[in-house]
Order: sequence, then structure tokens, then C-alpha cells
Amino acid sequence: MQQQAFEIALPGIEGDTVRLSSLKGKVVLVDFWASWCGPCRVSNKALNKIYPRYKNKGFEIFAVSLDDTERSWAKAILKDKINWPQVISKGGWYSATAQQWEIEKLPASYLLDNSGKIIAIDPDLKELETYLKKL
Repeated sequence: MQQQAFEIALPGIEGDTVRLSSLKGKVVLVDFWASWCGPCRVSNKALNKIYPRYKNKGFEIFAVSLDDTERSWAKAILKDKINWPQVISKGGWYSATAQQWEIEKLPASYLLDNSGKIIAIDPDLKELETYLKKL
């Protein structure tokens, strides 16, 4: 049985609360990252190649930053040209969201089906594209 994803409701880049559940009906990659994480920044560039191809076909990325400050987070979003929904979970590894999702390394990602169930954990780009082509 596939596990239902936990709700995430955190401040977005504009300061408003953004909810993971608002994306129900789409295939969603929940992507945990931070501005100080080198592999995360490499992953952002790779996701930038896939995102435009699938975003109008029912795919969305929901990025959860474990940065401690909005400033470094916002700078990384601009530098990496990220244009998918972003939220920040201040407190890093100790934030309630990181604890609930049992985040122990970055980047960490969960692929959810259109009903919000987890169908893959940490899919690489090839696996992600395989899932997305089935959309």
C-alpha cells in the first residue's frame, strides 16, 4: 500500500502560506533542498530542464527549503532560475516538516501521484521522466 503524503503548509517566497494539498490532482515532486547544499543546486538545474516539458501536463514541483534565512533562500531561487512553488521550513533538520518527513540528507525528494500518495522516493532524473511520460 502506498502511503499518503503528509500535508505541508509553510510560508512561500511572498510570505503567504502555500499548501501541498493545493496541488492535489497533479503528479508532484516534493523536493527538499537548501541554498547551502551543492548537490541540491545541481539538482535544481536538472529539474529546470524537465519542468517546462511537463508542467502543463499535470506535473508540479513543490520545493521545501531547509534554509534558516529567507535571504539566502531567495538568492538561490533567483540564481537557479526556479519558477515552481517554493516554501521555507526554518529550523533545518529540526523543523517540524523535516522531522515529520524524516529528512536525513539533502537533496531528498518524494514523487506523489495525483491523489497525493507517495509512489517513489528520491527518483533520479531518468526514473522521474519515466513516471512523467506515463502521465
